[in-house]
Amino acid sequence: MFSRTVVALTPFFGRLTTTTEITLRLPAGSIFVANHDSLADPAVVMAALRRYDLEPVVLAAAGLWRIPGFGRALTRAGHIPVRRGTAQAALALDAAAEALAGGRHVLLYGEGRLPSRRDAGAAPPEPFRTGLARLARTSGAMVVPVGHAGARRIASGSAAKQLAGTLTAPVRRPHCHVHLGAPLRLPTETDRGTAFARHAVTTAWRTAARAIGERVPT
Repeated sequence: MFSRTVVALTPFFGRLTTTTEITLRLPAGSIFVANHDSLADPAVVMAALRRYDLEPVVLAAAGLWRIPGFGRALTRAGHIPVRRGTAQAALALDAAAEALAGGRHVLLYGEGRLPSRRDAGAAPPEPFRTGLARLARTSGAMVVPVGHAGARRIASGSAAKQLAGTLTAPVRRPHCHVHLGAPLRLPTETDRGTAFARHAVTTAWRTAARAIGERVPT
């Protein structure tokens, strides 16, 4: 959900606020890593990043490319399909590395999937996959932790609830907040880098959750 048209329409589905700890211009080819808890959050995150003149390439589920017209728009924008659970999944990281080498920023989701819970509340990021740490090590790119909260108020739960939530969001105007943490270098060891990134995104998520009045577990 992150073509330019969809991103431009995102503010109509809720109130979006943002904060950032980025104080200097980011080097070309940086990695943004966000928590993933709703089908709506790619559009929310991309709308927030656009406020800072940032428009990264996104690694997203390959199923989105099967949506008529939408898949073609994603390809034109240079976004990268991830074929999870197949032998081709690693090709997405190769494509991301090429994008970084070409000076494009890249956005990916550390968890690599949506949570299975059905409630609409905010919750900290689930365990991260190792792809981020491996990509950061091979590319040498800076990593920007991105925490967001509120997108589940737009779409979460069963397919019927997600449709109902999306249709009523322009009336309900749920509050979404995106926080950009300070850029960092991950440890080169894969497990340590993965844990370090999850901690940084969790910290950014806590800031975002507090901004919309969510109870944050200690």
